[in-house]
Amino acid sequence: MHARENLTADAADAAKSVAQSAADALIPSASDKQKWWQQITEYSLIVIFAIMFITMSLTVDHFFSIENMLGLALSISQIGMVACTMMFCLASRDFDLSVGSIVAFAGVLCAMVLNATNNTFIAIIAAVAAGAAIGFVNGAVIAYLRINALITTLATMEIVRGLGFIVSHGQAVGVSSDTFIALGTMAFFGVSLPIWVTLICFIVFGVMLNRTVYGRNTLAIGGNPEASRLAGIHVERTRVWIFLIQGAVTALAGVILASRITSGQPNAAEGFELNVISACVLGGVSLLGGRATISGVVIGVLIMGTVENVMNLLNIDAFYQYLVRGAILLAAVLLDQLKNRGARD
Repeated sequence: MHARENLTADAADAAKSVAQSAADALIPSASDKQKWWQQITEYSLIVIFAIMFITMSLTVDHFFSIENMLGLALSISQIGMVACTMMFCLASRDFDLSVGSIVAFAGVLCAMVLNATNNTFIAIIAAVAAGAAIGFVNGAVIAYLRINALITTLATMEIVRGLGFIVSHGQAVGVSSDTFIALGTMAFFGVSLPIWVTLICFIVFGVMLNRTVYGRNTLAIGGNPEASRLAGIHVERTRVWIFLIQGAVTALAGVILASRITSGQPNAAEGFELNVISACVLGGVSLLGGRATISGVVIGVLIMGTVENVMNLLNIDAFYQYLVRGAILLAAVLLDQLKNRGARD
């Protein structure tokens, strides 16, 4: 009798277990919901860009021409380069407002060193090293002195921009070196060198984000800095490296810009930082840290560049372009908030 009751109880427990397993399979967990939401938002961004691109191709004259497509790619090359490193900055719960000033200062410094030495290699190395040094200072102050990234990079933005005006005496520093100018004009297989450099940055930093310890640590720090520290991650050191690499890549973008315009200009790249941050956030990089994809950043950069390209083709006044860029930044922040709420629900 007791054996029969035990068998009945075991059967009931087994039935409950099977029912619970079936319910778990039908009801997604919180992590599954987050993954689904991230995939939906990522794919929706691609669909939005595809619809926008097709619409512009059909309605705007000369938009889909080869010349305009190459011009579009060239116009977003500097933003694309810096967006790759800004992606790591935002993913670690920081951001950098000094990138526009670094672009201008690197261009001025490169032009001055080039005129003094007549050596393109030395000039480029000096500019990139200066950018890396500025990034190192940003990272060290933020990581070790625990000063807010907004205040630190805002101060650096003003200081570096001021240095650019001081060393150049407020004037553009022209260059006449054919080798240096060729950096912005030479092409391989019909594609300009700056575009190739941007494509390489997308590949390299995409691999770094998804396939290296550096990328995983960056996302972990952005998700929870204290838990990352307890897990053995050198949070401060990683943050310094993030800003150092950002400074170096931003300076390289400044060198390429100087070669394209054949001069280093201290007032170049004003508002550049907002365009880069807008592209990253529009591409799904969370302002709260812990979430970033290189594919999203690429789409964000393309959307920003396409909108500006179309406005230029339609001869829209520059004053209205400021309004559009501001609206895109606001939309990107609102989209980021919706993504965060969707991930939490």
